[in-house]
Amino acid sequence: MPDGQPPVYDPNTRRAPLMPVTPQAGTYGAPVGAGGSGPGFKYDVATLQRLADDWNALADEFRSDLAKANVIAAAKGPGKEYASGGNAEMVRASGSALVTTLFERQEYCRAMAKKFITALGKYARAEDAHSTEIKQTGGSL
Repeated sequence: MPDGQPPVYDPNTRRAPLMPVTPQAGTYGAPVGAGGSGPGFKYDVATLQRLADDWNALADEFRSDLAKANVIAAAKGPGKEYASGGNAEMVRASGSALVTTLFERQEYCRAMAKKFITALGKYARAEDAHSTEIKQTGGSL
């Protein structure tokens, strides 16, 4: 450098301000940056219900796959020789691992759906409390 100083990294901030790369927290399914007013998420009743339904639908898919995985976990060899038995043993072990994984994923999805249903209940209680408060002050909704 001409002044004897080491070069300084310039991430292009002097020429143009950088735009944030990560979207702001906001409404589920909203475009990037929409509804972002701070940390957390804002959900309305319809969105909460949709999320609960989506998680339950995913859990139902895992349950369906679980029935198929049980067939794999119970596989038998095609013949009585050692190779058939060894192959079937490995297939059963793989099927058993698949059954465990699918069951855990189904449980996770149900737990997530339950969280959104719980949030729906809290939302409804808050809505009722606020409307009661407004009515008591003589207002209307």
